[in-house]
Amino acid sequence: MAAEAQCSIVCRGGRYVQQPTGYRAFIPNPLPPDPPIEMKVELQALLSSADRALGRLDGSIYTLPNPDLFVAMYVRKEAVLSSQIEGTQSSLQDVLAAEAKALSSKNPSDVAEVFNYVAAMNHGLERLQNLPVSVRLIREIHERLLRGGRGHRLTPGELRNTQNWIGPVGCTLRESVFVPPPPHNVPQLLSDLESFLHNESKLPLLIKIGLAHAQFETIHPFLDGNGRIGRLLITFLLCEQKVLHKPVLYLSWFFKRHRQDYYDHLQSVRDTGDWERWLGFFLKGVIEVSRQATETARRLLDLREKHRDLITVAFGRAAGNAHRALEHLYRQPVVSVSDVQGLIGTTYPAANSLVARLVKEGILHEMTGQARNRRFLYSDYLSLFRDEPPQVITP
Repeated sequence: MAAEAQCSIVCRGGRYVQQPTGYRAFIPNPLPPDPPIEMKVELQALLSSADRALGRLDGSIYTLPNPDLFVAMYVRKEAVLSSQIEGTQSSLQDVLAAEAKALSSKNPSDVAEVFNYVAAMNHGLERLQNLPVSVRLIREIHERLLRGGRGHRLTPGELRNTQNWIGPVGCTLRESVFVPPPPHNVPQLLSDLESFLHNESKLPLLIKIGLAHAQFETIHPFLDGNGRIGRLLITFLLCEQKVLHKPVLYLSWFFKRHRQDYYDHLQSVRDTGDWERWLGFFLKGVIEVSRQATETARRLLDLREKHRDLITVAFGRAAGNAHRALEHLYRQPVVSVSDVQGLIGTTYPAANSLVARLVKEGILHEMTGQARNRRFLYSDYLSLFRDEPPQVITP
């Protein structure tokens, strides 16, 4: 309560306001913060490292034979991680199996939530060609995110008209950890945020994006899906400003791994106006995830060359068809014999023989444990994108 009382007087993050029914809701101040962000030596160094890491990442994507296939897997991975933060259980392998129609009774039913996230992300990226990051775009993405999912009854695409709150599952408004602004404040607060994004500013772009993400999460404008939309906002802003030419930076893994720190830093902005500490945390996430994605791209190149060499040496006259199958696996890492048959245009027995050879050489692994309707996984490729990313040696 002391922090709240102090905040109502001096906090540059905003103020807690007593509501007629007795609870206190937080009203954030418009961005940029006042007094301005203090770009001290440590924050400046983090910003410089983050800019370099993003530059290396953007360049590394174009060393790949088909960058869009890499992007497609990264989009799936982000969809899984961001949805897991909100309580879904689906893994990346579950998503790939569902795409390949290899579902079993053991697959989580919430895989549809991940599909919705992928669709919302792709819709937003496509719309960025003609529409800037704006309240309109955010509402479109939100509608697509919740369409047909668990939150489809929670007014998809519409700003909330009731009070929401953040806290443990099942908690009441009075037991909550944080109460966002009342619904009548939301339209103006989002309008102010949009103006901040579009106005010319001397603020470095990553600082601006870090401020915008925290502000969006504080406004919490929807009844559901705020976290996922807020995380998408980071990538959309980087792509809109051409810092990244492909959408390959997603901070969900970092936020998931440091979940409590993430929540604590956001709350510190509200309670004490400590924007600098939040921005330092945000920039560390950008650095770490950028380096991991760059390393993943390098490992992907190594894997591709290793398996291309293996096929050339070991498959003899079948090498041409095996190479075609390998390239397809970077698009869809789960396949059936029928998929391979359609891909190489041969008989089913010939396709079955080729798949068997790919299994023998360790490129494919049977994943269903069934005698019929088998599916095969390019597991070495999938392992590059699992929840725990490769360790990176910091230069």
